[in-house]
Parts: sequence; structure tokens; C-alpha cells
Amino acid sequence: MSGVQTREVSNEDADIRIDRWFRRYFPEIKHGKLEKLLRTGQIRLDGSRVKASTRLEAGQMLRIPPLAGAITGRTEVPNTSISRADSKWIRSLVLHSDDDLIVINKPPGLAVQGGTGITRHIDKLLTALVPDSAERPKLVHRLDRDTSGVLLIARRASVAAKLGEVFRGRNAVKSYWALTAGVPSRRAGTISRSLVKVAGKQGFEKVVANSEVGKSAVTDYRVIEIAGREVCWLLLKPRTGRTHQLRVHCALMNTPIIGDKKYGGANKIPDGSPHKDFLHLHAKSITFPHPAGGDFSVSAPLPPNMQATWDFFGFDTHVKGAE
Repeated sequence: MSGVQTREVSNEDADIRIDRWFRRYFPEIKHGKLEKLLRTGQIRLDGSRVKASTRLEAGQMLRIPPLAGAITGRTEVPNTSISRADSKWIRSLVLHSDDDLIVINKPPGLAVQGGTGITRHIDKLLTALVPDSAERPKLVHRLDRDTSGVLLIARRASVAAKLGEVFRGRNAVKSYWALTAGVPSRRAGTISRSLVKVAGKQGFEKVVANSEVGKSAVTDYRVIEIAGREVCWLLLKPRTGRTHQLRVHCALMNTPIIGDKKYGGANKIPDGSPHKDFLHLHAKSITFPHPAGGDFSVSAPLPPNMQATWDFFGFDTHVKGAE
């Protein structure tokens, strides 16, 4: 692009943040550079200065300063080469597919998106789920690297925008299964503790409770089964979606999730039980209004490592009321 241009926001791009719009069409522009362009007013929306978090509306005019690269109309993904084995593997994870959505059962240990030192992740493999000529699918939400279970993918940006409204409006009901070290004092209840990210040891981020500067975080929980007062199978239903919310809330009840090295659940499981080093947190199901109309619900079976633990303690995954 050799000079300043003005682009009209399309229906496909409605309701996404400006920083995500640039990430979609100009992936080579780093976050720091984008922030500088916004801060200095070189990027404007309908003639006004905006922030990275500003959400776009169809028909708005976006001023774009001279930048390298060209708008292609679809997401650019560096290194889109996917091996035949990875294509077959990502397709094997599909739980549901229709004209708007793809739902996969994410395995534990695999990141949803790339980052420092992460070259293989779900986002990189999404193009294997659609024909070559189709628009690149979009992630609707995220799961921690070590959390398994239901992960929603939109086939188009317009669908992702609609589902974004559903999630922001808290119209999606999520259910998680967790195995904890210890049993809550009450069989059911609500944890409401505001959370904030802080810098942990060696620069790693950690989330802690802080009522003054933290963001509101609310989780409903219910005990499903107990093994010897040492291990508890919890049903967790987050009302909010903060980073590490379920892991921190469980730790705050003095019942950390087994295998959680960051929040106190590392190796807290009776001797002889399998897979004690894995995080025992699984996104079991989700229910929400489908973009095409009506309510939609999907459930994911436990991954093999967690299923082995459930079998070890004699927990019945088909018990009523566990979702």
C-alpha cells in the first residue's frame, strides 16, 4: 500500500476489535507498532481517534496509513502448510459440524493459539477443516493449553461476530468437570472473587484474587462425587470468563485442581492413581443460541488420561445431573 487509504468496514468484519481487524488483514504489523499508529492518530475511524479495543460497525470508514502489504479480504496465516497427518488428526477431533459452526474436542497439552516457542497449535490447523476455497475459520473462544474439551470454531467472520455477542452477553452456559484435591465445605455454592493478572516468578503471569483492582469473576460449583474425602469431582459453571478463573477459584476454596502446577494442585492425588501430573480440568459442554436459530448444545467425552483417573476412582461419567 503506497499511500493513505480509506476502507469501509464490511458486514463480515462487524463487531470485531480494531486490533483484531489489523491482525486479520495485516498480520505482519506487530502489536507495539499498531498501538503507536493508534496513539498518534494515524489510524482513524470515521475521522476520530480510536483505541485498539474499539469495536467496528458495518459501514464505518477506517483510515489506514501507508503500510506494507495489501488487504486481501481474508485472514493471512503465515506458514499455512499442514501435513497430511495433522489434517487427519484435527478432523478426528470434530464433534459437530454444520454450515456455521465446527466444534472440536480439544486434547490437553496443545495450545489453542501460537506464542513464544509454540509452533503447533489449534489455530494453525483450522484450515484443514474447510475446503481450500473457503474463508478461514475463526476461533470463538479459548481454552488453556492444559485444559481439554469443547472448543467452538466459526466458519466465517460474521458468525464469529454473532457468537461474540452471545458470549459477551453471557448467553452461553458452559459446564466444566474438575477433579480437586480436597472437598469444598459446602456441597454446592458460588465463588465470587475478583481476579487480576500479576507477574509471577521468572516473568510468568499468574492470576490472584484482588477486590480493589481485579475484574469480577463468578463461578457456580456443585460436588458430583467424592472419593475418600481426598478427591472430589466438581461440576463448575463459570458466569464470567476470566483467565484461569476456574483454577484460581478452586484453589481459593482450598481444593486446587489436581495436576495444576501453577495454583497448588501439582501431584496432589493418592499414590497409585494414573496421570496425576496432568491438569484435571475438562470443558464438558456448552449450550447457546445457534446463529441459525434455536438452542444448541454439545458435549465432549473425557480425554483418555482423565477417563483413566475417573475409572480409577470408580466415578460414573453417565451420572445424572453432571452437566
